[in-house]
Amino acid sequence: MTKESITIGLVSISDRASSGVYQDLGIPALRDWLNAALATPWQEVARIIPDEQDEIESTLRDLVDHEGCDLVLTTGGTGPALRDVTPEATLAVGDKEMPGFGEQMRQIGLHFVPTAILSRQVAVIRKQSLIINLPGQPKSIKETLEGLKDADGKTVVQGIFAAVPYCLDLIGAPYIETNEAMVKAFRPKSAQKPQA
Repeated sequence: MTKESITIGLVSISDRASSGVYQDLGIPALRDWLNAALATPWQEVARIIPDEQDEIESTLRDLVDHEGCDLVLTTGGTGPALRDVTPEATLAVGDKEMPGFGEQMRQIGLHFVPTAILSRQVAVIRKQSLIINLPGQPKSIKETLEGLKDADGKTVVQGIFAAVPYCLDLIGAPYIETNEAMVKAFRPKSAQKPQA
């Protein structure tokens, strides 16, 4: 069976990383996680931009409308600080809000720190693309996408990525498969393609 490929936009939103004050860690963390988690071939379109709402909006529009990204993952700019405007920019470019993603991301974070309730991450659909705001820290990115397992490998809290492939199916994006040892994509039986 030939697997389609998927185009994923990776956006790090940080004043300091975009100006070269420090090295961005968000995009490398996302890239490493996706390389390990996806069984479907993928290519990235990466951007490092400052916390400026207009620039975030134009970047997200460009990634979906011109670069053809099926999935866009952002890191950074989701807290309550005055410069944190990633959720506002994401909501401004979305056609539909997907509130379950933000709810689950906060639920995962609360297993580690009480300040997870300060996170304002959102997810939206723009055309046939899913845009998700993720945390900025590499450890938190992994936990949010993958979820939490106990010492025996049993899932304690579902990561959000388990729902991403089926969401992409429903909006007409490519069918993607995951490395089930890391994250098992959930699809109803009727939506699963037969194994080759």
